[in-house]
Amino acid sequence: MLSSPTGRQILRDRPRITSTSLDLPYLRSLGPSTVGATYAAWLDREGVTPDTRAAVRYVDDGECAYVMQRYRESHDFLHALTGLPTVREGEVALKAFEFANTLLPMTGLATLAVATLKPAERARFWDVYGPWAVRNGLRADEVINIYWEREMETDVEELRRRLGVEAPPDLRSIRRREREERKRRKVGAGAAGAVGAPVKEVEKIDGATEKEGLTL
Repeated sequence: MLSSPTGRQILRDRPRITSTSLDLPYLRSLGPSTVGATYAAWLDREGVTPDTRAAVRYVDDGECAYVMQRYRESHDFLHALTGLPTVREGEVALKAFEFANTLLPMTGLATLAVATLKPAERARFWDVYGPWAVRNGLRADEVINIYWEREMETDVEELRRRLGVEAPPDLRSIRRREREERKRRKVGAGAAGAVGAPVKEVEKIDGATEKEGLTL
């Protein structure tokens, strides 16, 4: 941060990102393409607040502790900027991006959670989101130096271009389509099973046995 004019300004000012320091009603009133409105909409959609990040502990140096706190509090802005959801698959992709961009050891360790993903999610990480994370993380400006409080009215696309970050494929939409496809297959399998299932006797009329779907 010391090598960046904006980073040095952040270290001097030491702003915090909390529900107290941010005017969330104002952010929600901004145009939908702005950073502020995108961030507020992301918070609302994911059901989180700016206060969900734990305070940094066990770091004696005050400046280092602030840098780590700033990283934690800025994390959700990166979610909003990239559109990645908070499900494990989205978190792993974002941590990989952060590691490539910041080289913070804890982000690299968090990326190891790729081993806990489902097979299809893990394959998608290696094929799509891992390469995206490395490519964009390495070429983008260091995201720890973004003075988010001054970018609230900036257009999201403009900020992405300035930073050198391309939006990844919409993971939320991909996962939704997969869920819908699984439901269709399940319904189809249930219908096929019902057609081939034994019919049961429902009533007798004039000595004849009538069964569902078939009269004997």
